[in-house]
Amino acid sequence: MDAAARAAPSPDAGAARYREARAAHWDRVARWLGGRKGWGGTYQRRLSDVYRRVVDPGLKALEIGSGTGDLLAAIRPGEGVGIDLSPGMVALSRARHPELRIIEGDAHDLEAAEGPFQAILMSDVLNDVWDAQEVLERALLVSSPETRLVVNFYSRLWEGPLRLAARLGLTKPNLPQNWLDAHDVSNLLALAGWEVVRSWQEILFPFDVPLLAPLCNRFLVRLWPFRFLALTNFVVARPAPSGARRGPERPVVSVVVPARNEAGNVAEIFDRTPETEGGTELIFVEGHSTDDTYGAIEREMAARPGRRCRLFRQTGKGKGDAVRLGFREASGDILVILDADLTVPPEDLPRFVKVLVSGKGEFANGVRLVYPMEEEAMRFMNLLGNKFFSWAFSWLLGQPLKDTLCGTKAVWREDYRRIAANRSVFGDFDPFGDFDLIFGANRLSLKLVDVPVRYGERRYGTTNIRRWSHGWLLLRMVAFAARRIKFV
Repeated sequence: MDAAARAAPSPDAGAARYREARAAHWDRVARWLGGRKGWGGTYQRRLSDVYRRVVDPGLKALEIGSGTGDLLAAIRPGEGVGIDLSPGMVALSRARHPELRIIEGDAHDLEAAEGPFQAILMSDVLNDVWDAQEVLERALLVSSPETRLVVNFYSRLWEGPLRLAARLGLTKPNLPQNWLDAHDVSNLLALAGWEVVRSWQEILFPFDVPLLAPLCNRFLVRLWPFRFLALTNFVVARPAPSGARRGPERPVVSVVVPARNEAGNVAEIFDRTPETEGGTELIFVEGHSTDDTYGAIEREMAARPGRRCRLFRQTGKGKGDAVRLGFREASGDILVILDADLTVPPEDLPRFVKVLVSGKGEFANGVRLVYPMEEEAMRFMNLLGNKFFSWAFSWLLGQPLKDTLCGTKAVWREDYRRIAANRSVFGDFDPFGDFDLIFGANRLSLKLVDVPVRYGERRYGTTNIRRWSHGWLLLRMVAFAARRIKFV
């Protein structure tokens, strides 16, 4: 071995010195903070607001690089665990938040945290660690398939301004950082075994100036070209599917069929809806029909005693109300919606189930705009409306959805229960049920997957959709969603 090789420091020694320097630095910051509430008021408050929107209260949550513990406490976890390299920060956070369990430790070794966790937070941490990929790999070891990892990291555009702000005492001092862009972080997540669910930008103006700060941080940062100037990037990720099945080995599938004036389709629904390996439960919700839909369902049920089926009369109005009733009464592990007009083939339902069971997605959304439609399946203006609303809601949600108005959707029952528990955020005014589910799934950061289907002509009856009045209602829902999801 030559002299140069003998003199070269080992990677482990370099990492150890790096961590010692970081710990000493954050100890100094902790002493400087003392009894202060914190630094960077507007920035920290905005981060807390965003994390509270993304992470439901009451979860078992881990924050890696927990600092003062303020952010972890802000999400109101059922069980909150923080880990930080700095003894000074650990002491400070324990004094501030005795309800949390704060561990002195390295982000590269999370064994003492005792997972798995439902939520893992990493705020401005990837910029500061020795090996970002290893930290993400370690986080995966304390996760489960349902875990959501929420990461925010500084934009490279702000390297110079933040350095100047630190010199002027306007923000916390920092040692040299890993200046990562969105592509870098997405790549690191993929290498570490995570899958990005959605990403977006936050905070354009990190100063406490009335009117100007809310204008910049709630509205302008969402718009082109201002979003490219944002201070921090957010990413929500989940453990990448490994091929393992989620849920029971043989899940029961509940197919909810809202039916209004669909008597002529009932027998065909029974004939064509496939039995899954774990069993299929048909749940009809009849909604104030003027034909004999209810009687047709009763007769088919009596003629097929071996078919697992239940029938309910709807007391409210609209398909959304019918879907909520059907989902509430369903006993299956997976909940699927099938429109009784049979414009989407029931034979395609196993594809939706497969998306969920394989773990490739957690919310399966039908798409009618991939394959050619039958000639009378959708009028031209309806097609334009579908394309517009798909674009609008993809922009609002930060996840691509090619067809938001297809009635066929599938979700795990346990995830639907969480969606229902959060329904107060968006209200109950969606008469279709599509957006109620999509908004809720997005709020929970579920992985949404489009499932292409063939879309055919209606063979019996007439559509229950009123093109212009319902189109106006959908526009109002876009505006409502913008206030509740995008510009908050």
